[in-house]
Amino acid sequence: MVALAQKLGLSRNTVQARMAQLEKKHVFLSFERRINPVSLGYPLMAFISVHVQQQKLAQLAKDLADVPEILEGYGLTGPADLLLRVVALDAEDLFRINGKILACDGVERTDTALAMGELIPFRVQPLLERGSQGA
Repeated sequence: MVALAQKLGLSRNTVQARMAQLEKKHVFLSFERRINPVSLGYPLMAFISVHVQQQKLAQLAKDLADVPEILEGYGLTGPADLLLRVVALDAEDLFRINGKILACDGVERTDTALAMGELIPFRVQPLLERGSQGA
């Protein structure tokens, strides 16, 4: 906070108060987004499309959140209901994780696609550079 305050020419208290306001508005993503799962021993990434019984979606989301290898999950429109980004140790581990997902009440079936490489990493810099022009 001190370094940021010096760079901006503001008091530390002012910077800290503004940062707290931004945190309350969920402007900042969690720090864990900056940790590469490969460094934790999970070199394999996959996207699993999940077809579910809609009436069980709320409980299913809670159950899936208990699977640590699921990094993200999104509700979708289209042929699949959920898209999960998962990491695994290897193909056998991915098979195990997929089995855990299939065992959850409300899951009808899954389709798995391996990530071959990240072509465009998560970013917001182009939006920041565009500024309010895009809003």
